[in-house]
Amino acid sequence: MVRFRFQDLEIWKMAIEIANELFDIADEFEKKRFYRFAEQLRGAGMSMTNNIAEGSGSISNKEFANFLNIARRSVYENANILILLSMRKLVEQSEKDSIIDDLVTLSKKITNFQKHLRNRKN
Repeated sequence: MVRFRFQDLEIWKMAIEIANELFDIADEFEKKRFYRFAEQLRGAGMSMTNNIAEGSGSISNKEFANFLNIARRSVYENANILILLSMRKLVEQSEKDSIIDDLVTLSKKITNFQKHLRNRKN
């Protein structure tokens, strides 16, 4: 089976799992007619995975690193959204904490991968 480069990246695999969790939360928000929250979660979740995937198709490591920077910023956006939703008691504290822990780990992994790319000649 043909695979894209991003499908083998640990950061993409982690990001897609987190995005899937965010989509689950968004689905619940839609049931409660919190459409804007649902839209924001889906968009920020997809931004992480989309930028990792899109960047993996770059010709240069520098360009890929720039896409990873956008993905990393989306990680922070997701953390901010979850914190606010938790403050508003729209997301359980335990669920927020679990996803935030994963987001922190993902952010560190993206940063380390960016450093790796920048140190490689391309």
